[in-house]
Amino acid sequence: MDLSVEEFVDGLFKKEASEQSSDKEKPEDIRMDYPEWYSEKKYNQGRRFYWDNCFSLTSSMLLGLVAVFAVPSILRVLVSSRRSSSQYTAYRRYLSTLLHTVAWFENDLKPGSISWRSLYTVRCRHVRADIAAKMKGIGRVSQRDMALTQFGFIGFSILKPDKFSIRPMQSEDWESYIHFWRVIGNMIGLQDRYNICRKNLQETKQVCQLLLERVFTPSLDHVPEYFEHMARVMLEGMWSVNPTVNTSALLYWTRHLADVPGYVYTEKERADFQDRLREHLKDKSEDTGVDSTVFTSRPAIEGINERPPRLLYLHDYDTIESIPEYKILPFAAKYKLAVSSILYAFYSTYIGKLYLNLNFLFSLLLMKYFPYLAFFRFGIKASLVNIFVEDPVDNTEPKTNAEYNKPPPELPWYKATLSVLTW
Repeated sequence: MDLSVEEFVDGLFKKEASEQSSDKEKPEDIRMDYPEWYSEKKYNQGRRFYWDNCFSLTSSMLLGLVAVFAVPSILRVLVSSRRSSSQYTAYRRYLSTLLHTVAWFENDLKPGSISWRSLYTVRCRHVRADIAAKMKGIGRVSQRDMALTQFGFIGFSILKPDKFSIRPMQSEDWESYIHFWRVIGNMIGLQDRYNICRKNLQETKQVCQLLLERVFTPSLDHVPEYFEHMARVMLEGMWSVNPTVNTSALLYWTRHLADVPGYVYTEKERADFQDRLREHLKDKSEDTGVDSTVFTSRPAIEGINERPPRLLYLHDYDTIESIPEYKILPFAAKYKLAVSSILYAFYSTYIGKLYLNLNFLFSLLLMKYFPYLAFFRFGIKASLVNIFVEDPVDNTEPKTNAEYNKPPPELPWYKATLSVLTW
């Protein structure tokens, strides 16, 4: 029996979903096969849709990954793995993640193909991570965690395509793209009853909206311990293959996309949010703070810690520049946010899409074969990534969130210059 959207999401938040392993099989017993509902035509149309919008869809995935770090159960496993706690290990891990993802779009899904081998590799790694987490007593890689990670790949692009100027070129492009990710989820062990990619765009969008409201908005409003460290080293590691990455700008933009209260960018958003603050104040003084949680749903997942209220003040939103979260951004981050908005508008044109997609394809070649910035930072041999080789580990201890609330150190001259010169 097909579940309604509400029933599906409620099932995702039941204890069973958080306790059920990402896979029933041991790594040596895994046998890959197509799901019974697999459509090669729709799968390949989904692949083509990605390449039509590869610049924007890949950007949305990077921001989605940042959002996934705010899920406490996922973050605990990532921290305990010791495979992404430093800029170098994060560079290796998340460049490998990107290249795995691109391999699924580049190659036909056939037994023995690179795509097939990649999915098998990812599935085995999830099983091993689940076993390790269970042995350490920190939880497990659960079916719920897999579903929430799936949101990281598709959530922002489906909910807010206009933010990225993502446009379908043919009918059923979105449905085919959803089918693609539904297949990917199934083949790496996600059970159909927890797969957030539904049979059509409307239901998938409704599921993603509920997950945003019940998980990602409250989680990003009050992030778990070590979120700041893990998100920042990931972004700073990825700077080595994409110098347009600005950590502060992307953290702000992720919260903006996730509807975290107060993280607005346009004048219309600022004015609308100020009106909402005014409504909550009613007859109170305009200097009274409003707790940000009045604008968010109660978290549907465990592990969101109690915290002092984050108070929002009416007159902080008189201008964009006076918004506290925006005000503390360095100039390079504000510049990058502005240029990104212009680029996405440019991407909505034929020439813009052609140019930025070609730019991404050229960047992809450099990532695979000549990551020149990483060569300088980590060495030539250490910078080249083979997606079928396990990522390295180190003993870097993650810093607490409080460490990142201090004034940031001054950037090296070359990085400060590049942060402005590269878009």
